[in-house]
Amino acid sequence: LMRCFYSSSVSEDLGCRRGEFSRKHYGSVELLISSDADGAIQRAGRFRVENGSSGETTGYAPGTWHRTDVHLENPEYHTRWYFKYFLGKVHQNYIGTDAEKNPFFLSVVLSDQNNQRIPQYHSILWRKTGTQKICLPYSPTKTLSVKSILSAMSLDKFEKSPREIFHPEIQKDLLVLEEQEGSVNFKFGVLYAKDGQLTDDEMFSNETGSESFQRFLHLLGDTITLKGWSGYRGGLDTKNDTTGTCSIYTVFQGHEIMFHVSTMLPYSRENKQQVERKRHIGNDIVTIIFQEGEESSPAFKPSMIRSHFTHIFALVRYNKQNDSYRLKIFSEESVPLFGPPLPSPPVFTNHQEFRDFVLVKLINGEKATLETPTFSQKRQRTLDMLIRSLYQDMMPDLHKGNNMLNRRSFSDVLPESPKSTRKREEARQAEFVRLGQALKLKTTVKGDTTANLATTSFCKKEPWESQSFCSNFPHEVVCADSWGQSLLVSTDAGILLIDDGQPSVQVFDKTLQIKQMNVLEALDLLIARTDKGKDSRILVFRLSGVQKDIEAKKMIRSKYDCRENKLERTKGCHLYAINTHHGSELRIVVAIRNKLLLVTKKYNSHNTSASTSLQSSPESPVEEFQYIREICLSDPPVVMTLVDGPTGDSDNMICVAYRHQFDLVNESTGESYRLHHVETNRVNFVAAIDVYEDGEAGLLLCYNYICQYRKVYPFSGGSPLVQPSAYDFHFSWNQVPYAVVCAFPYVLAFTTDSIEIRLVVNGNLVHTAVVPELQLVASRSDIYFKATAAVSGSSDSSSKEMSSKSSPQTPTAYEKPEFPLPSLEGEVPCKNLYKIPLSNLVGRSIERPLKSPLTPKVITATTSSGITSLPVMHSLSLSRMEIKEIASRTRKELLGLLDEPIPKTESAQKLKKVSRRQSDPRKGAVRSSSSDRIISSSFEGCSEGRHLSTSSDPDTSVNREESSPSSYPFQLISLYDEDIIDLK
Repeated sequence: LMRCFYSSSVSEDLGCRRGEFSRKHYGSVELLISSDADGAIQRAGRFRVENGSSGETTGYAPGTWHRTDVHLENPEYHTRWYFKYFLGKVHQNYIGTDAEKNPFFLSVVLSDQNNQRIPQYHSILWRKTGTQKICLPYSPTKTLSVKSILSAMSLDKFEKSPREIFHPEIQKDLLVLEEQEGSVNFKFGVLYAKDGQLTDDEMFSNETGSESFQRFLHLLGDTITLKGWSGYRGGLDTKNDTTGTCSIYTVFQGHEIMFHVSTMLPYSRENKQQVERKRHIGNDIVTIIFQEGEESSPAFKPSMIRSHFTHIFALVRYNKQNDSYRLKIFSEESVPLFGPPLPSPPVFTNHQEFRDFVLVKLINGEKATLETPTFSQKRQRTLDMLIRSLYQDMMPDLHKGNNMLNRRSFSDVLPESPKSTRKREEARQAEFVRLGQALKLKTTVKGDTTANLATTSFCKKEPWESQSFCSNFPHEVVCADSWGQSLLVSTDAGILLIDDGQPSVQVFDKTLQIKQMNVLEALDLLIARTDKGKDSRILVFRLSGVQKDIEAKKMIRSKYDCRENKLERTKGCHLYAINTHHGSELRIVVAIRNKLLLVTKKYNSHNTSASTSLQSSPESPVEEFQYIREICLSDPPVVMTLVDGPTGDSDNMICVAYRHQFDLVNESTGESYRLHHVETNRVNFVAAIDVYEDGEAGLLLCYNYICQYRKVYPFSGGSPLVQPSAYDFHFSWNQVPYAVVCAFPYVLAFTTDSIEIRLVVNGNLVHTAVVPELQLVASRSDIYFKATAAVSGSSDSSSKEMSSKSSPQTPTAYEKPEFPLPSLEGEVPCKNLYKIPLSNLVGRSIERPLKSPLTPKVITATTSSGITSLPVMHSLSLSRMEIKEIASRTRKELLGLLDEPIPKTESAQKLKKVSRRQSDPRKGAVRSSSSDRIISSSFEGCSEGRHLSTSSDPDTSVNREESSPSSYPFQLISLYDEDIIDLK
């Protein structure tokens, strides 16, 4: 029973946690053939088809994903670094050639990250193969050289050493290089297809659309007059009406979007092929097909459209019976995976949610298409031509050695200038900044950059939002692991058990120094590595015994009370690993220098129940473990991970990292296989995360800035085939992480001051959260981290001071940017523990095998915050039923169904207080004189701030582009989506 209970609960917990994922959520590739009315085959093509039904038949519980999170991938406000961090600010630009005589450009700036008082070096390297961007930490005592920056970008050999470019006009050229990454504005085709139409000539020949098609267009955006239009035009004529008189246009999360609507483009009765319409829609990378008819009607296929340019088709059907939209996506086979995956079934009854989903899907799809060979090769040739042309233009100045270039090759990034030349340098930098700011303003006015999206998702609760777990935590954390709803933490003051809202309990005193631990609740085990050097050992404790000591308030254990808990043969160990996907037995691999010891736990088959097993077991579980074998390696491992084989018999593997390589070691034979070799001079191994795609083993190998996915399949006689596979991929982090955590669909990288969040399936960036003085504490289930924040009422002024210093009008070369210290006068330094619930990340509830070992709390005050807005803002301390009751009564009063005011219940009083505290009178919140409720005078859309209209007539709706996402008077609307829908 113990074994069964363990497999059903903890394996599901860890299965979701450790990366049970599937690319089937993103559809499957099919050969699609189109035929004419007589059945003759016209065209055929291979497309990835997404219809949201791929996950319905799976019977494998762990990793099953039931929720779709809608995110823009690689958002421009995170990727357009030169425009965001460099342009209009003092920075250095360098030119050089690599060992193959290919020119390159390097830009470096010291800036504050999002006004969070975190000085960093942002570096961009332009080469013909593409753009590389990294962040490097700033140290006031250690200078940073150009050579060290290029070395971090794996560029160590040069044909000509880098030299600094002084001329301010270089900013124009570098901005052009950055624009090669892709447009920030988009044009999408919209093709109307009647029921039964099977050819593109028939679809393009529709003069007008149906009423449902017009409502769909109104949902997508606004109808604008083309003549005299000053915004993004998407290739349409705005002077002579040669491409029609009107079109559909919108702005979504800072991106301007123009739709090429087939029924709005010029129609020709003489031209059956409608070339003028095809000229625009056929040259769009993404096209929406709005098809009339029932589901049983002949379905659209991409091969019906004769276009070599269109790679993605979004098929939309409208159902009048339930007023819903159904979505299906076709992507050309070469297009990389992109999100968000369609929900199952892909039916949307909320039209606003459908609009947001479609626009995000189309934007992500066009960005993914630009990575296909058709587009990437052209972009690479263009980038190479621009870099070489710019290099040739500077060659005369390079030989003359005039003021445009500086011969200082490996100088400090922020050099000291001699006093005699300071005035001249100040004047040059003032002109440099002036020109950069003028370029930035011109680019913004022209619409070639996205707007500031810092508050775009104000009302959207992101899955990575953190909750306050323990405020003002004074101890240094060594390691930790979750125990039920509590956290077992090894600190400089001993081993503490912490629970939200309760005082910490000391379990062991500070004589026991635990460096690594695992809490296995269903096995009633605590595994720990203690001390260091020759004195280090592996200790095993029974959790039930530890819990009894806590409940009985016995004397706190010390190091000398744990002699009977030491595992044999483990003296001098520096690392250990356990299997995360537990099967029939628990396996522990202990590393002692270059030796690996395999230890397993024996199950007691004579006990018939978990309670009998616990009662009959001795206090120390050491006797339950048995030594299996010893494996010798060539070097001590730095990273170690166990990989479960499909049978678990003789195909279990150990992934080890040492020197410049990752190897796979067979647990049964000790044979070693090369998995990946790192081609750099310096290697900083971070992690090797075991993930299982559709039950087959894979590894995320993380080192330096790189994260490499390698699929380890199939096993042949205990030997894995580790040659390169089509499923392998890699991506780069913007900063070197010290820890990486996988929670499908996300993979999170933790640095000293940020959390970088990407998608597992393609490595695309979703969000970067700035967290000052960040330390990851535990990540087996919920993610716990420690961060330092300054609690001060003058934070706004500090931010303003920072922003003014980041773009000085008259900068000097000898003055480095000044950054306020984390703790200033009048501020109280706070060290808090925060939690990111695993269920929020993986989109499903996680079973807990045991309750918290501490006494249950009577009252729990939920405290939540966004990661980027530390310190935490307290939210409503109400139960979900109380909130739904208040929302229901408020909704009825708004509709005039109730004459009496809301009663002054305790819940209503709580809501009233919270609303008063969080409302802003300047944002339009008014307090009703007849009751104790707060009602907003203007309700706005959560994702874009689009005003909602109380009229059912679409013509009376307010302008869609008016945006004020911060005008919500209280947080209730942003917390519970179903109440938003009802309230609308």
